[in-house]
Order: sequence, then C-alpha cells, then structure tokens
Amino acid sequence: MSESASATSGRPERAASADGSRPKKERGLFGRIALFVRQVIAELKKVVRPTRSELMTYFVVVLVFVAVIMAFVGLLDLTFGRLVLWIFG
Repeated sequence: MSESASATSGRPERAASADGSRPKKERGLFGRIALFVRQVIAELKKVVRPTRSELMTYFVVVLVFVAVIMAFVGLLDLTFGRLVLWIFG
C-alpha cells in the first residue's frame, strides 16, 4: 500500500486543505439523511409555481399536442391496416 493509505481503514487519508485546517469529519448515516432533507427543502424553496393562466395555457398545449399525435397514429394505423388487407386480403 502507499504511504498515504490509512492503516486502519485501508482507504487513503484526506489531504489537509491549503490553509492547513483539518479535513471535515465524515457524517454518519443520520447526518447524511438530515443533510439530504435540508438540501431538498432548500431546492423546493426555489421552485416557482405557474400562475393559473400559465397553467391553463400549458394544459391546453398538452391536450392539443396529444390530440394531434393521436390523429397521426390513427391515420398510420388505418393506412397500414388497409395496405395489409390489400396485400393479403
């Protein structure tokens, strides 16, 4: 093993930062969970919710898009169905 590897854990030791301070202690399981929850809450505070008019606009756009795709797939299905009946019919 290299000289920088820790004798107890077999993992390399963390180097001290440039200002000479000690490396940060690793968090335990509950500390990591608490950190995760704090970070999730901080991110959720950044979320911007749409206004009612924006939400209705998005809703209409999605409905129109789905209707167009349904029509396209329906026409393809009809076309291929008639083609198969014409070939094998």
